Amino acid sequence: AAAMAAERGMGMATCTAPVNIAVIKYWGKRDTDLILPINSSLSVTLHQDQLKTITTAAASRDFTEDRLWLNGKEADVGHPRVQACLREVRRLARKRRGGGEDTAALSLSYKIHIASENNFPTAAGLASSAAGYACLVSALARLYGLEEELSEVARRGSGSACRSMFGGFVQWQRGELPDGTDSLALQVAPETHWPELRVLVLVVSGEKKPVGSTAGMQTSVETSPLLKHRAEVVVPERLAQMMRHIQERDFEGFGQLAMRDSNQFHATCLDTFPPIFYLTDLSRHIIALAHRYNAHHGHTKVAYTFDAGPNAVIFVLADTVAEFVEVVRRSFPPATNGDQFVRGLPVGSAALSPELVAAVVTEPVPGAVQYILHTKPGPGPQLVDDPSQHLLGADGLPRSR
Repeated sequence: AAAMAAERGMGMATCTAPVNIAVIKYWGKRDTDLILPINSSLSVTLHQDQLKTITTAAASRDFTEDRLWLNGKEADVGHPRVQACLREVRRLARKRRGGGEDTAALSLSYKIHIASENNFPTAAGLASSAAGYACLVSALARLYGLEEELSEVARRGSGSACRSMFGGFVQWQRGELPDGTDSLALQVAPETHWPELRVLVLVVSGEKKPVGSTAGMQTSVETSPLLKHRAEVVVPERLAQMMRHIQERDFEGFGQLAMRDSNQFHATCLDTFPPIFYLTDLSRHIIALAHRYNAHHGHTKVAYTFDAGPNAVIFVLADTVAEFVEVVRRSFPPATNGDQFVRGLPVGSAALSPELVAAVVTEPVPGAVQYILHTKPGPGPQLVDDPSQHLLGADGLPRSR
């Protein structure tokens, strides 16, 4: 295929990549250019059937300039982080070719066209940049025939993107070297390791966050003594504990630690000056609901985590999904979309005991949760073999969809 592509001076590759949700949070860079974190982090990669980015990258001798389209609209290909990924992939390809032009391979001097789409709302606190940059790097690597460790390249696009280069449970190692070559992602366990684990995303708002993560975390690094303590003292211990809970499939330990770490991350946001508020009244309502539900059952059956936005991500085992979804439905009765309130993997129906309702469903807030997305851990980036799925046509322009 590469030889044929070189023959007609055009190459194309399409990949998909997943969203990931951190259970030990990344917040704060020690190097903003290389995107090196002040602490290691740990995440769960979500299944691409529910949340994914798809990206097509094409290179051709006929292209006159690099171009980028996001969700159908042309975007700035000159964005420094997009450029960093392009530069790094081309550098690795050049290195791999030993400096000489491999006649069968695509010329590295060709301009590039990239089209990317999400199957979920962008910048709604659903980690779209992680999936987006992991997908960009995967498609570019495929285009240029690279197979090496790419999480380091994805990190240059968005820190959390390095974790989306693997499926299942993933650690982003802080690393020690100033050049960042040891700051990369490693798979802790594959998605098949914990088959009963499920994820509910409670989408409360599709709006952009008040303070972007990039700006927010640097203000925190500069002003929050709590963040410094967290990075140096708290996280190293928690990381080791969390890896153990995952290895042992200990939901009680995993869930409690995920909630504590989410709460501490948001505490560092409050400790930032001026303070940053990502949690809303509704987020706090969901937190209280989870604690009442667990207290009623006498152990941890659901565990929340929130990123830099108000949407709740709830970890739960498969046998609890139906009951908890019904609790959420009673607590936040859907305004209009009763039929579309639960999306993603199927959810069974559940009858709630009057005791449970009395103890857990206190004051319902109608319409507060837009919908619930039911998903589970999933694999890392995938190559799309079917040419009909390319987002760019043979002319290198977005296909009308």
